[in-house]
Amino acid sequence: MPFLKQPKTTEPIWHEWDRKAQKCGLRHTVYAVNGDKYTGEWLGNLKHGKGIQVWKSNGAIYSGDWKFGKRDGYGSYSIPDPKTKEYRKVYAGWWKDDKKCGCGMMFYPSGERYEGDWSDGQRSGWGRMYYQDRSIYEGQWLWDQHNGQGMLRLSNENRYEGGWKDGKKHGPGKFFYLDSGQMFEGIWVADIPKCGTMIDFGRDRAPAPTQYPIPKIELVDPDGVLAEAKAIFADSQSE
Repeated sequence: MPFLKQPKTTEPIWHEWDRKAQKCGLRHTVYAVNGDKYTGEWLGNLKHGKGIQVWKSNGAIYSGDWKFGKRDGYGSYSIPDPKTKEYRKVYAGWWKDDKKCGCGMMFYPSGERYEGDWSDGQRSGWGRMYYQDRSIYEGQWLWDQHNGQGMLRLSNENRYEGGWKDGKKHGPGKFFYLDSGQMFEGIWVADIPKCGTMIDFGRDRAPAPTQYPIPKIELVDPDGVLAEAKAIFADSQSE
């Protein structure tokens, strides 16, 4: 018995038109209905590869890598200055799924600057922040706040080194008063020193030393007192 021939299936003509309309591989410039403009590479009708996006609403420009329609890879984001109309770089670094992720540098309108790690669009990991008042924080971040170990150096060179939580000094730490030649070591809770010792530190080199040196502590075991305070703090955090 001879094999029956299967009838040919004719593909709808619009399938062919759709394939021809697909932007894939080559660079194209496309304007959205709202006036946004994209010039770059495509894959399956999605921005994919190298490309430049211009948003009509605020004139912002992103230039860099794309992946399936989202900013992904390395790229820079800039906006025009409201007065001079010149472009000011806002962020340069790595992106993932349309959000800042990885290592990058952020420039704020106030002149402040952040250099370091990002996650899900927020400062997280290790980073350095230059503040408007000329203080500098360098250390660990979590969800846009100081968290973990870090150092804050003030404009007068005084500095704090130690633990942080939710953007505040928290846990064991040291505060160096280099202007007066003293150093405080103790325990902080929500930015408030709860227990510690103050000693002279570089008093002979301080620009404005205290009138008298700090007298010796009369406690029999000052180190033991501080160690006990640290232990109590550690226990309170583990509860």
